[in-house]
Amino acid sequence: MWAAEGTALPEAAGGPPRPGFALLPTAGTQDDLALEQRLLDQAAEGGAFAAVWECHPALVVPPTYRRFERFEALCERSAAEGWPVAVRRSGGGLVPQGPGMVNLSLAWRTPARLSDAMEPVYLGLCALLQHAFDGFGVQARAQAVEGSFCDGRFNLALDGRKAVGTAQYWKRISATEHVVLAHACVLVEADLALLVHRANAFEARLGSDKQYSVDAVANLADCASAAPTAPALSACSFSQRLAQAAAQAPLPC
Repeated sequence: MWAAEGTALPEAAGGPPRPGFALLPTAGTQDDLALEQRLLDQAAEGGAFAAVWECHPALVVPPTYRRFERFEALCERSAAEGWPVAVRRSGGGLVPQGPGMVNLSLAWRTPARLSDAMEPVYLGLCALLQHAFDGFGVQARAQAVEGSFCDGRFNLALDGRKAVGTAQYWKRISATEHVVLAHACVLVEADLALLVHRANAFEARLGSDKQYSVDAVANLADCASAAPTAPALSACSFSQRLAQAAAQAPLPC
């Protein structure tokens, strides 16, 4: 069900094209969980919606992290240090958020089944992202990257270093339909050393065996084309390009 590691990104799943995503207005940094709930609620009423947004410094973890005995106490400590911890709906691992990172969240209603559509959702999300990368001369590949945070086979990597993490969450809303929430977190011009340090510190305090390497991650801005005709790549310019790509992208399922 996963794309082959180290291969060029495939095109989005075939079939008749469906309308693109309507962009939700956002301003400034966002509360990720509140924004996700807003997307889920609107998609449940019909339509397909996208949000391109940035988050304040935070550590975002899946519900499985609640199993650690010291989790609640360490969340309080991390918040006091300026890095609050949020528990997201999807699985995976810890993801640090901070300035210089751009997030894309998509939500839509579908009669498709999770077992049939999980891979097309990831492929469609990756194709959308690559479309946004094209304008900056960046070519990504889908692969796992050992030592990166929240590693997965639908990471997008630049020269073997993770630049994008992807995830999805399905919520049943009727006997025959779900709302899908698909998400991508993009390193554009982030402080990679700081993000890895904060992630490693939290994992160590929890007593987990996970540690991450700054050599396993990369910023898009460091890999953009140096051609004179290529636009400058920043969090702002990439956000604009990503919003355009979402408005044109077909629904994956």
